[in-house]
Amino acid sequence: MIKNTVKYNYPWGHDKSYNDFSAYFKKQFKQRVQKIAVDAGFTCPNRDGKKGRGGCTYCNNDTFNPFYCSPKKTITQQLNEGIAFFAEKYKTQQYLAYFQAYSNTYADVKTLKKYYNEALSVKGVIGLVIATRPDCVDEEILDYLQKLAEKYYIVLEYGIETCSNDTLKNINRGHTFEDSIKALEISKNRGIHTGVHYIIGLPGDSRKDNLEHAKLLSDLPFETLKLHQLQIIKGTRMAKQYAENSEIFNLFSADEYINFAVQFAERLNPKIIIERFISESPSDMLIAPKWGGFKNFEITAKILKKFKEKNTWQGKLYAQ
Repeated sequence: MIKNTVKYNYPWGHDKSYNDFSAYFKKQFKQRVQKIAVDAGFTCPNRDGKKGRGGCTYCNNDTFNPFYCSPKKTITQQLNEGIAFFAEKYKTQQYLAYFQAYSNTYADVKTLKKYYNEALSVKGVIGLVIATRPDCVDEEILDYLQKLAEKYYIVLEYGIETCSNDTLKNINRGHTFEDSIKALEISKNRGIHTGVHYIIGLPGDSRKDNLEHAKLLSDLPFETLKLHQLQIIKGTRMAKQYAENSEIFNLFSADEYINFAVQFAERLNPKIIIERFISESPSDMLIAPKWGGFKNFEITAKILKKFKEKNTWQGKLYAQ
């Protein structure tokens, strides 16, 4: 018996209802590639007093730093410990050094060269993923990264977080949406891969605002998108705000977020690769929302199912 096959005509060339990062990544590399987080001890301009103090109201970097990741260790030591950890599961693979904590271009080029070159000298490391802010890059830094991109796989991840200047101010972000636009514009056409982080549900951003932001993001020159649902994390200023006045927050239930993620993606440029739909914080640090212990992949599977149920896909409402 001949099995029926689902026919699709999505521009990304596979049968998922959105432009999936894992499929894109497999095309980029011939073997498995694993990101290894490192903490080089950078800070941010809204922490050290240049633009503010205290950092973003939602931020606690302990939510994503793995056990081997500490600025008290050298870059080489962190990478080797991370590689040893993942090598137990996957015997043959290559690695990307992920400069993840705080703003990883917030230094002079001489300092950046020291850290980046050390990472690239570790056996098996074939590139860098650099998380930063849009107000922490300039032409000199980008010229250097462009040169590296001739030989290595270089990714710049910009924390845009929202397209609303009022919301950016309220979360003590310290930059504007115009800064984000400028950073992406001066980063393009350099051989550097660019990604964006965006948080759905920040206080001050309505559901309608978030959907409008999907359209605004769609016109910007970047490749990959990481979506985060707003989470209230212990040890943050937002946790204090939540305890004092929870009414200003409009947090999603799991079902609400699954539906909304599909609505957001419907309005998103189909050329944008969605790297993830949600973020996952350690349960002992998460105050709200609590979704019953669902893992990232489980929520993502439910989102994919919702796409199918609604007979919709990423970009269906784009440019409408």
